Amino acid sequence: MNTLDVVHDFLRRQVKPGAFCIDATAGKGRDTALLCRLVGPEGRVLAFDVQQDAVDQTRALLDAEGLTAEVVLDSHANMARYAAPESVDCIVFNFGRLPGGDPKIFTTASSSIPAIDAGLTLLRPGGVMALALYYGKENGYDEKNAVLQHLKSLNDRSFTVLACDWLNRKHDPPLPIFLWKE
Repeated sequence: MNTLDVVHDFLRRQVKPGAFCIDATAGKGRDTALLCRLVGPEGRVLAFDVQQDAVDQTRALLDAEGLTAEVVLDSHANMARYAAPESVDCIVFNFGRLPGGDPKIFTTASSSIPAIDAGLTLLRPGGVMALALYYGKENGYDEKNAVLQHLKSLNDRSFTVLACDWLNRKHDPPLPIFLWKE
């Protein structure tokens, strides 16, 4: 069991056919593909990444699996330009870097926190957000610390935030974090 397994289990339990979902960090497209399968042909999936390589890998995976999503070369911080407030059922983030990609390119708090906030305005009441927070190595701990501090500051009457930790895992295992909008 790892962070990806936990996040995908959460998504399978939360996302229903016909839903509108956003993969805020498309990466290799695995979350995008899962969301497409979960929402079915009546649903909508929108995916973002700032790296052309990630956009290309996501599109290739979707094509290979016969799935459809709108994959956009843009920052997750700009997602509010593509969806109406309170229209999204689920948003997924993988903070860190593209596996196998340039280790000098990774998410930072300066765009990740605005992206989370944009996502919070897009979530409908009852909507959910799943975050996988990768840290350590090249990108260090700054983003992790800033994101966790920011999530702690959210109004507890509007949002429920659950941050999980792997107590017996070594070497900075990514943290699964789940958010529900009241």
